[in-house]
Amino acid sequence: MKKNSHSPEETLHLGKSIGSSLISGDIILLFGDLGAGKTRLTQGICNGLGLEKDTYIRSPTFTLINEYQGRLPIYHIDLYRIDSHEEIYSLGLEEILFNQGITIIEWAEKLRSPKNSNNLILNIEDRIEIYIKIISESEREFTFNTFSLEARSLPIFTLL
Repeated sequence: MKKNSHSPEETLHLGKSIGSSLISGDIILLFGDLGAGKTRLTQGICNGLGLEKDTYIRSPTFTLINEYQGRLPIYHIDLYRIDSHEEIYSLGLEEILFNQGITIIEWAEKLRSPKNSNNLILNIEDRIEIYIKIISESEREFTFNTFSLEARSLPIFTLL
């Protein structure tokens, strides 16, 4: 499924719709170039999960992981500065990924297996992948893919 946003405000609204439909254990993987809107979308997702609109949500580029408390715990991970799969493993992400919170990972392309780019390291089977493409200075195209989530209906797609 695809959805376009024509402003940062629309991206926030899209994120809020996504966040309001997430359930415990959901993992969101964000793919896109620098400046595509990954952090802006994450801000909206966090708002949809109950964080106050004025809560400062920033990309954890240097801290790697930020944790917020909405209606569920939110783990916001940024892999931009990670250079190897060994570094990813050393972060201990398995403990975060497979718990009762919501995990949002920016720069998820760093999770691709070197042997097969269709596979991810860390065995993240149940996930929502969101690809963000820059169309123009203000327009973004969001492409949504779900994996192994057939067991439940995802209201996220009825909201978009």
